[in-house]
Amino acid sequence: MTEGKIVEWLKQPGDKVERGESVLVVESDKADMDVESFQDGYLASVLMPAGSTAPVGETIGLIVETQEEISAVQAHAPQASSAPVSTPSSSTSLKEDLTTTPKSSNSVKPPAVVSSIAPKAQAPSITPAVINHGRIIASPRAKKLASQIGVDLATVQGTGPHGRIQAEDVKKATGQPISVPWVAESNAPASIADPLPIPLTSSKTQEKLIKDLSGNSFGRPGETISFNTLQQAVNRNMEASLSVPCFRVGYSIITERLDAFYKQVKPQGVTMTALLAKAVGRTLARHPQVNAASSNAGMVYPCEVNVAIAVAMEDGGLITPVLKNADKTDLFELSRQWADLVKRSRSKQLQPDEYTSGTFTLSNLGMFGVDRFDAILPPGTGAILAVAASQSQVVAGKDNSISIKRLMQVNLTADHRVIYGADGAAFLRDLADLIEHNPEDLGS
Repeated sequence: MTEGKIVEWLKQPGDKVERGESVLVVESDKADMDVESFQDGYLASVLMPAGSTAPVGETIGLIVETQEEISAVQAHAPQASSAPVSTPSSSTSLKEDLTTTPKSSNSVKPPAVVSSIAPKAQAPSITPAVINHGRIIASPRAKKLASQIGVDLATVQGTGPHGRIQAEDVKKATGQPISVPWVAESNAPASIADPLPIPLTSSKTQEKLIKDLSGNSFGRPGETISFNTLQQAVNRNMEASLSVPCFRVGYSIITERLDAFYKQVKPQGVTMTALLAKAVGRTLARHPQVNAASSNAGMVYPCEVNVAIAVAMEDGGLITPVLKNADKTDLFELSRQWADLVKRSRSKQLQPDEYTSGTFTLSNLGMFGVDRFDAILPPGTGAILAVAASQSQVVAGKDNSISIKRLMQVNLTADHRVIYGADGAAFLRDLADLIEHNPEDLGS
């Protein structure tokens, strides 16, 4: 990441800043993150207003220790600068300056942090609307949506950090269906997926919602819609993948025993996504070559099996929440983790490590009835598995008998610098053997 967008300043110049209190919201490539202070003080000056794009390393605001120092800092600090601001070393009144922090080569960090401020990871909690100096704290999308459909934000309960109102909170307040991001482009193969929620609205309202609730990612004929930050990040990753020499290999897997096992564990909160991730994790543990990736130094063999799962966001773009240690984690715990990741994906509250630490990627279009597809290899990993729908087909047995079985086509896209055809074929053979003959082992 070379730059980031300042979504909203939660504090205004002159406001007191307490330790642990959020100062602003920043948008990294794939998440909105609150930036909070680890020191007490006062926000003296905002150098980059909301909506600005700040290059990495640029000063965006100044925090001082006492109220008396605010006027002195404001007198010398530009109000909206596009260049880095340097503070005289002789100034003892300046306590902190808000600057963008360079991203390391292995992780994505928020675009704006204080020298002693870091994003806080916390589970969303439902609280009444937060009002600061007469202003309700809500995301830009939530404000826009509330204005369009006539919702009073003061009556909406926020589920974001510190009670910040999200667009989903506005929809929930009006009784509209809350659309969860497509899990791996879906939740399960078509034969076992839950039905999609269908909004009971007029065609005119549906047309309005498709455009407005998507963050303007879908336009009408004749319009040109700019890529949002998330889409730009996805575009860069896809372009980078063009330089990787890939090969593709497929396999048809009989899913009848997997389907039966899924029906047994589904009432206990287990999802098909968790089942597939667990099966892939178990198989990857036996095939470390398929879990490896290429680097400038050579082939990198991770210490963990972390399965990233592609999720299509409703405002456009993709994100890949990661189920860590998928080979060792209990199936039921894996399902609980996945439910939490999906919930926080929806409100763009994932921490960078939760979507950048995958060692293998899973993408599923089964809910749409797709019978086969190839996936593009994400940067930094050696392989991605495309999972299609499970469908009834005529199958010939080893004794030449004919029967009807449910088959699921999976296609592996692999980096040929690290993984060879035999490696990919052996991985798919063992994955099929686990799913076809011993899916019950995934629950142990």
